[in-house]
Amino acid sequence: WLPGPRAGVEGLRALTGVPRRPLTATALKPMGLGPAELADLCRTFALAGLDIVKDDHGLAEHPFCPFEARVEKCLRAAEDAARDTGRLTLYVPNLIGTPDTIARQLAFAREAGARAVMLMPMLVGLPLLHQLAAAADGLPIFAHPGLGGVLRAREAALFGKLFRWYGADVSIFPHAGGRFSYSLETCRELASALRAPHVRVRPALPMPGGGVTVERVADLLTFYGRDCILLIGGGLYEAGDALFERTRALVEQVARVSEASAA
Repeated sequence: WLPGPRAGVEGLRALTGVPRRPLTATALKPMGLGPAELADLCRTFALAGLDIVKDDHGLAEHPFCPFEARVEKCLRAAEDAARDTGRLTLYVPNLIGTPDTIARQLAFAREAGARAVMLMPMLVGLPLLHQLAAAADGLPIFAHPGLGGVLRAREAALFGKLFRWYGADVSIFPHAGGRFSYSLETCRELASALRAPHVRVRPALPMPGGGVTVERVADLLTFYGRDCILLIGGGLYEAGDALFERTRALVEQVARVSEASAA
């Protein structure tokens, strides 16, 4: 039997210390930055209050940004920020390469203090996702949808059911109206497949992204409800020198909308 998510919705809420409201996240980019520069971004996002900061899916083992140096510096940056904020932002490194390379990266990340990792299942293979999710010493896994579109598979079946059953705790996908052509109905089906009750498999969290902007937050929270992760990248980076302020405004907006909907 396929293992399903290791942590699931409740486990990820425990990891982030967010018991009820939607979670907030961004990706470290653009490509070309070194470990120290990415760590500075990670620290800024953590100080502003984001729950999750993940590697961009293109980050691998680069001469300008080695995997181990990036992971070490970003984890320490999150810890530094936690001394000021009182809460530890979840940094999620991207695992990519051959199965042996990924096994070494996972072992290093776990030893360095990472509490979750990201994988691109359609690049490295669903069997490897299953293997990592079922391992006794594994970590919760964020699944990126890259290369999934070439299969012409039904999105709710691939990114919703299969990614969840093979072990993804979080499934990232593009929300309607962004840079991709998903419909609202497709996004609704996908989120439902990830969170649907099952006698054997824990529910997983939908992570809509792909061109999501800060201005659309209220609509997204109404659409997905509280059990989701909002992934906003470019909508924050476009603030330039006001990145901290823009990110802090996002965090506060999510809190306000969540409180209003719960009242």
